[in-house]
Amino acid sequence: MLEYLLIAEFFLSEYGFCIYQSKLNRELRMEKTNRKADHKILDLILNRWSPRAMSGEPISDEELNCLLEAARWAPSSYNGQPWRFIYAKRDTPAWDSLYNLMVQANKDWTKNAAVLMVIFSRDTFTYNNKPSRTHSFDTGSAWENLALQGTYQGLVVHGMEGFDYAQAKEVLRIPDGYTVEAMCAVGRPGRKEDLPKEMQENEKPSDRKPITEFAFEGAFKGTP
Repeated sequence: MLEYLLIAEFFLSEYGFCIYQSKLNRELRMEKTNRKADHKILDLILNRWSPRAMSGEPISDEELNCLLEAARWAPSSYNGQPWRFIYAKRDTPAWDSLYNLMVQANKDWTKNAAVLMVIFSRDTFTYNNKPSRTHSFDTGSAWENLALQGTYQGLVVHGMEGFDYAQAKEVLRIPDGYTVEAMCAVGRPGRKEDLPKEMQENEKPSDRKPITEFAFEGAFKGTP
């Protein structure tokens, strides 16, 4: 029993804030969705979705670091870890640089985000500088870790492609040899009613295709 108590004490001292904050946020936000899985999977995976409604409240540096810590532990080819993130917190000098990259439709709802991120990846391996075919694939794993951690912490995490990719490279001084992949917005949950009217109807968890439409035994059997 003492051994278990010591382990628990260590775990809470190292990770206590994330757990405590997550518990508070889950009580307020992380309700189960109406989704139904055909096979038993983790509730965290089933209930992750991409709301747009955010409150405009800030998140702490520790909460943000918990998200990035989750991304850090994603798998990658040769452990190359090609993912990179540039972020800006609202009401800081860097905010406009990221906010102004987006199309107007995304500006309309991300104005209430706490953090904006541009996600990009290194095209080559660091150990030999040769091209990596999986840099985007690996970076997607890091993004999914971040999104799931955000759900666990009771935060909104919403990825998007509606922004100027070329301008992102220029404005954010992303060097050659890196590929801009996507942006995401992070924030505290808000009210659907505060979204633009045309977005309110779609502010709900979406469904997914059945496994038979994307997984095939032996050879491709889908519709080209």
